[in-house]
Amino acid sequence: MLKKSFLAMLGFVVALVVTPASQAADIKKVDVLLVGGGIMSTTLAVWLNELEPGWSMEMVERLDGVAEESSNGWNNAGTGHSALAELNYTPEDKDGKVQIAKAIEINESFQISRQFWSWQVKNGVLKNPRSFINSTPHMSFIWGEDNVTFLKKRYQALQASPLFAGMQYSEDHEQIKKWVPLMMEGRDPNQKLAATWSPLGTDVNFGEITRQFAAYLQSRPNFALKLSSEVRDITRNADGTWRISYKNLKDGSLTETDAKFVFIGAGGGALKLLQKSGIPEACDYAAFPVGGSFLITDNPAIAERHLAKAYGKASVGAPPMSVPHLDTRVLDGKRVILFGPFATFSTKFLKQGSLWDLFSATTTHNVWPMARVGIDEYPLVEYLAGQLMLSDDQRFAALKEYFPNAKKEDWRLWQAGQRVQIIKRDDQKGGVLKLGTEIVASADGSMAGLLGASPGASTAAPIMLSVLQKVFKDKLATPEWQQKVRQIVPSYGIKLNDHPDQVAKEWAYTAEVLQLAPPPVIAPKAAKDAVNGSMEKPKANAAADMAL
Repeated sequence: MLKKSFLAMLGFVVALVVTPASQAADIKKVDVLLVGGGIMSTTLAVWLNELEPGWSMEMVERLDGVAEESSNGWNNAGTGHSALAELNYTPEDKDGKVQIAKAIEINESFQISRQFWSWQVKNGVLKNPRSFINSTPHMSFIWGEDNVTFLKKRYQALQASPLFAGMQYSEDHEQIKKWVPLMMEGRDPNQKLAATWSPLGTDVNFGEITRQFAAYLQSRPNFALKLSSEVRDITRNADGTWRISYKNLKDGSLTETDAKFVFIGAGGGALKLLQKSGIPEACDYAAFPVGGSFLITDNPAIAERHLAKAYGKASVGAPPMSVPHLDTRVLDGKRVILFGPFATFSTKFLKQGSLWDLFSATTTHNVWPMARVGIDEYPLVEYLAGQLMLSDDQRFAALKEYFPNAKKEDWRLWQAGQRVQIIKRDDQKGGVLKLGTEIVASADGSMAGLLGASPGASTAAPIMLSVLQKVFKDKLATPEWQQKVRQIVPSYGIKLNDHPDQVAKEWAYTAEVLQLAPPPVIAPKAAKDAVNGSMEKPKANAAADMAL
């Protein structure tokens, strides 16, 4: 009896010692684990596959497919943001001078995206370019004496940059009618208005890019995609790697993977996962969700008569997110028009998220910054409250300001995706609203996440390049990585605004590969101004960071 008891006890002790060791042996080990199956994670995975094709990667997505949240074409405006039309990227200073530095920065970033996508098309990663990007003129369209004066000054200021070559300006109703007939028919012929028109604009289906990236990555032997899988825990291992625990939502099974580097590209869900990891850098942030809805028509008689993304100007006192635009979209192979956005509110951080998202991400570290922003950003609070009270008639009245002959029966209201506005702790103010995108990374570079929204998806390629610069700084400095990056993005490290010849070269190359409209000729004046001196660096400006 004693012998049996002793053997049983010995077996129990052995089990305690051996079981964890055997479990650890079963845990999959990868070089890179990416959380989220959207445009950001897939773009980073493609970058890493280019630079380190031997690295093993695993992607974990909560939904049943990739590109089902913010990257989905129906959940965003699909603008290839290059500051051609978005007036908030060119603010006036106290002397009334239009500042274009931020516009140049945004435009140069989009040129990196064009080059990155072109490389992927040439190498068969992306297929038919028309399936994900289409030339769509970008316009600024405003009315009222003061707004017309501003737009004219903006147009004149942008003439100094080769990146905005080909832009046209007009106050003539008949000329503007040639660009956007639907926006002019039925309009008061005496209304004071102005518009700019650029042939360089694009409509981009980020969901299609994401799906094609994911399909390519799945063909690689060292890549695994785990769908319907929700991350439940993130812990640090003794050796500095990360253990990601996730649950299969279909069969309830639990999986653990150890990764040397973790990227959290989970959109609105990124902050909660960064908090779960325990990295101190995440403590500086809070988040506030803002949704968006659009009026949409797919009536061919209307959709085929409007070819532009026409951006207006925010009303006095309203935040930049309120900028209305009437957009041509190509979704699911069909041309549609959308108008908006109209702000909506939900405590969800994701369209398919939980109503508890906002509360579960609020901690003792970030509750005060959130409160301070609520006080300091009262116009934003007032705007959101007003938006939530809009009736269908009021939304339609807003549409008629841009499309006077619109008929209610042709339009329906569509709920788009959720965007999470960043609130960052500030020593002086307590908390500040950050309206761009921010990379949050651990001190040792083993984990990084992306927070924020605009300009977002259209600059995924340069943003993910910034992630590489932040967490793989030493490797990016090696000749091998430098050579490959420059092969993919020929303008890497070059300020295109200062090199008009390089701008012309890249425009011609990317327009041909992506099947876009032929680029305009850069005027000698813009080339001369670029050579003689570039613009001032953009100043920190929350308003300039945001556009839908």
